[in-house]
Amino acid sequence: MLIGEVARRSGVSARMLRHYESLGLVRPSGRTGAGYREYSDADIRRIFHVESLRALGMSLREIGRALDDPDFAPATIVGDLVRATRERIAAETELLTRLRRIDAAGPADWEDVLQVVALLQALGSQSAGARQRAALAVADEVPVPVEALVEAVLRESEPNVAGALRWALARSGAGDGDGDGDGDGHGDGGPALLAEGLASPVAAVRERAVRALAELPGEEAAARLRAALGHPDAVVRGHAALALGARGEADAVPALVDLVVAGRDDTGAADVLGVLAGDATAAERIATALAERLADAATDAPARGRLTQALAAVPGPTAARVLGELSRDADRAVALTATYVLRLRDAR
Repeated sequence: MLIGEVARRSGVSARMLRHYESLGLVRPSGRTGAGYREYSDADIRRIFHVESLRALGMSLREIGRALDDPDFAPATIVGDLVRATRERIAAETELLTRLRRIDAAGPADWEDVLQVVALLQALGSQSAGARQRAALAVADEVPVPVEALVEAVLRESEPNVAGALRWALARSGAGDGDGDGDGDGHGDGGPALLAEGLASPVAAVRERAVRALAELPGEEAAARLRAALGHPDAVVRGHAALALGARGEADAVPALVDLVVAGRDDTGAADVLGVLAGDATAAERIATALAERLADAATDAPARGRLTQALAAVPGPTAARVLGELSRDADRAVALTATYVLRLRDAR
């Protein structure tokens, strides 16, 4: 079969067939009387073998080794191809993410594009100072997609930078549900992305996510925090309770009492409980919850002391009655605390 017919049937151009011949990959077995290349059936099969291996991503040099070396181990080259393909996919995925984020920022011109690229690079910098400056630049109305800000928040371990990033995220319009600040519902908003962080297997990431949620305005963020009250991580529950309590949500009361008992953010939790006890019904509910936990903590002296102190900010007859009982408690520290609180209440 002559080269033209081989090219038509195989789909490999005559020029590429000559290239294969120059590399020694596929040599025509014979020549016609006029000197034209003539390919045998075996030559054509080899052409298809070359094309098949090229489709796997092998170089022509690797293909030559594979076809001519009887000791060549296919597993070796296939393993190399798997690794190279994974690296290429990772690089392409990273590029796609970067392009999506630039597109989401809605750049008006190339200067905007370059500005967004510079900020995205700064958010991933090894320098804490550079990351903090980028966060402040975002807060000053430079458009960076919420997705990039959330990613930066969830990985940031330096406290000052983390605070700046949470501030930038809160100012970006992330709480409107789509992250572009216009409330139109397009795209993934900050609350939803941070809620994914709450499912992380890494405790530090979960804490960063709930702290960022706590600083986001809006009903969607509040709804995510309410759901977090049932989270298996006590740290997540605690941050959610403090944030919701500060927003006046009574559902946070049980988790706030848990914080007092555990001695984790107990002062803050007691302050929030005092704020929530602003009306008579809420005050009675909170005092009853604290009294029940006092009974449960009969052998936990530190917890009983903290619960007694928490009652100080709760008005109403139930709190007064419980404090009166505690002023006669067998634990001298508890009795003294309750007596002191009652005196303060009487003085008001």
